[in-house]
Amino acid sequence: MNYARFVLLLAIALSTGITAKAQKDETKPLATTNAPQASTTPVANPVSTFVKQQLTRFNKIMVAAAEAMPAEKYSFKPTPDMNTFAHLTIHIAQGNNGLCSQISGAPAPTSDKLGDDDPKDKLVAGLKASFDFCATALANVDDSKLGEPLTLFGRVPSSRAGALIALSMGFADHYGAQAMYLRLSGILPPTAQPKK
Repeated sequence: MNYARFVLLLAIALSTGITAKAQKDETKPLATTNAPQASTTPVANPVSTFVKQQLTRFNKIMVAAAEAMPAEKYSFKPTPDMNTFAHLTIHIAQGNNGLCSQISGAPAPTSDKLGDDDPKDKLVAGLKASFDFCATALANVDDSKLGEPLTLFGRVPSSRAGALIALSMGFADHYGAQAMYLRLSGILPPTAQPKK
């Protein structure tokens, strides 16, 4: 029931934002804004298209965050009960591989297992590989099977739509965690860097 409420609230929030934008004063010339203009053409596969756009964005900033953390800080824990930055990086890579495999039906990569004591270069390479796998695995995913049932994380009844939403939410959640670890280490996260 909570999952259904969440999906309903997400749909309402998205449609409210779109409606509000559509009802904006259209007497102002569009050329005066620097923001990209929304297309008036309907999106063929709105859910999978949005998640693929998020994948592209978060691939860039999450890999940049992992690269920004110095190698000696991969063992950093904000508190004794929290995971290390290395473990967070592994968790992101495993989550990407697992969810993109479930969503697409493609087998998850069986490359070298990542460990908390692995060097930064190996962990960053594993993170990059997970985003590459997702891009390939999701390339042919569309919205035609959103209602198909899936079990997430071996125990959570869901659907293909739920898995796509969980993947996108995971990007935001995990990047937020990366940003926190970076800031606590005195490093500005990629999205907070001054524009060049």
